[in-house]
Amino acid sequence: MSLVSELLQPRVFKDLSLWGLLFGNVFAMFMALKQGWDLGEIMWVYWAQSAIIGIIAVLRILSLKAFSTKDFLMNGKPVPETTAVKFQIAGFFAFHYGFFHLVYAVFLWDELALDEVEPAQIQIFLLCVTGFAVSHGFSLLHNLRKDFRDKKPNIGELMGYPYLRIIPMHITIIFGGLFGGGLFIFMALKSFADAGMHVLEHHLFRTEKRDQ
Repeated sequence: MSLVSELLQPRVFKDLSLWGLLFGNVFAMFMALKQGWDLGEIMWVYWAQSAIIGIIAVLRILSLKAFSTKDFLMNGKPVPETTAVKFQIAGFFAFHYGFFHLVYAVFLWDELALDEVEPAQIQIFLLCVTGFAVSHGFSLLHNLRKDFRDKKPNIGELMGYPYLRIIPMHITIIFGGLFGGGLFIFMALKSFADAGMHVLEHHLFRTEKRDQ
């Protein structure tokens, strides 16, 4: 089955984790419009969502019972399929992904320092972030037994999926900010990109070939 056919399958629209993700986006959109946020303020919420995606990726790696290290090298050498390696790879990804978000946060702080934001606004930020944390956490638990069923995912490739997930989301954010069109339109485009990558990610998980 092609990817396009998969995306159009009725079961996609019955995916509770997809609707949970969309709810998180709609809730953030509602609060942003209600509070009159500008792009700088909503960017902090999306930064936090991006960080949550990384945390979920680490948990997914650590939850693997079996995985492949085919064509995956560390220091130019093949690595064994051991629990120690799994923890090492999870730690490496956490550092790399975390450093990327640290640099990202520095730029955001220059645009809008959180210590200059009213405490009431920070509480609303946290409420939106909590919504994303719940939706992504539910997605992990909801799909854990379905993803990689009877498969040994390549752990090297698995590290790349979070970037595949967030890059389209952030491209939408960047170009939405550059071309304007209103905060509502921008956030709606971001939500569609987020939902589309959610479906694509799990499609790739479930159609990935088993490494021998």
